Amino acid sequence: MADERTFVVVGGGLAGAKAVEALRDKGFEGRLVLLAGEDHLPYERPPLSKDYLKTGEGLDDAFVHDAQWYADHDVDVRTGTVVTALDRDAHEVVTESGERLHWDRLLLATGSSPRRLTLPGADLDGVLSLRTIEDSDRLRAAMGPGRRLVLVGGGWIGLEVAAASREAGAEVTVLEALDLPLVRVLGPTVARVFADLHREHGVDLRTGVTVEEVTGEQGTVTGVRLGDGTTVPADTVVVGIGAVPNVGLAQEAGLDVDNGVLADAGGRTSDPDVFVAGDVANVEHPFLGRRVRVEHWANALDQPPLVAAAMLDQPTPEPQLPFFFSDQYDLGLEYHGLGSPDDEVVVRGDLAGREFLAFWLHDGVVSAGMNVNVWDVGDAVKGLIRSRARVDRAKLADTDEPLENLT
Repeated sequence: MADERTFVVVGGGLAGAKAVEALRDKGFEGRLVLLAGEDHLPYERPPLSKDYLKTGEGLDDAFVHDAQWYADHDVDVRTGTVVTALDRDAHEVVTESGERLHWDRLLLATGSSPRRLTLPGADLDGVLSLRTIEDSDRLRAAMGPGRRLVLVGGGWIGLEVAAASREAGAEVTVLEALDLPLVRVLGPTVARVFADLHREHGVDLRTGVTVEEVTGEQGTVTGVRLGDGTTVPADTVVVGIGAVPNVGLAQEAGLDVDNGVLADAGGRTSDPDVFVAGDVANVEHPFLGRRVRVEHWANALDQPPLVAAAMLDQPTPEPQLPFFFSDQYDLGLEYHGLGSPDDEVVVRGDLAGREFLAFWLHDGVVSAGMNVNVWDVGDAVKGLIRSRARVDRAKLADTDEPLENLT
């Protein structure tokens, strides 16, 4: 018997594309519609702050699938289609053009948006954020030799843009409100590595500062005025102060929302026919024992197959541990798990030489691990986290002691 159901996916990022792929892989044969707000087919975002930002090349590799794949898998993908409302009673989405599209089950993969500055001058020309292909194109054009870039925020995106800008020859200033960049994620011991890295590459990293105003002339940015009254000259200001989940549709439709759309481990929301995945999803994580909302690439890659299984009433696999990676100058890293800056940190290897592993311990149990310029250890790090074993700190720090022996 033919499957006459319609599944609609709202969101044209990696999570949406991997969701339709997973639904077909898991046997869904009904009508499948993907609504993407941007004019592009769904694409991955990491290249926007990495290789594509630096070179302007390799964009084709960022697209999750080409148009032929969607045709071959009978996915009705509609780019440039903005959904403005969800009618849960009628089981319909409403698009900007007024079209109403029926769904039997709905997946929201609406992602997140860059947090905006709410300061005088924040709307001047030359104040940029980084989320889309067009954002990356504008930023690359501003990164040439002698150009002055000021980055507001020393998080992952800010530091990756700082590295790319320095490599392009721009003068770069990073403004960070805390004492160290990334300190809320990594804690001071490891965060100091990144502060030193950027200063060694010529970045003017200013910590413990506040931003009062973006200054400009004739509608174009000229600098950033700080709380101490000084002004940092700028041709371009890049705002990297985090992201906010795009919960508007869900909230207006009456779904449970709190730092994202609340859902169980399979992505099922407070409406049993509405599911959520990706940046916007605040889901239960059975291993971690709490809710997590993860904005990193790996979550948008790994979560959709779980949600697709739940949408098809199939057993839901156990979710992966949170994971992210970053590349800055000659430093590459991978981070598994979910630590806290208050956790004890144990370093294994050469911290000063930036070839090391760092582990975050909570009550003697490894909650997260990060490898910096040390490779092929991801499985061992994940195994150590999943073991929940109390570890011997001296052995954990000993590079001669195999990680596999600590579980």
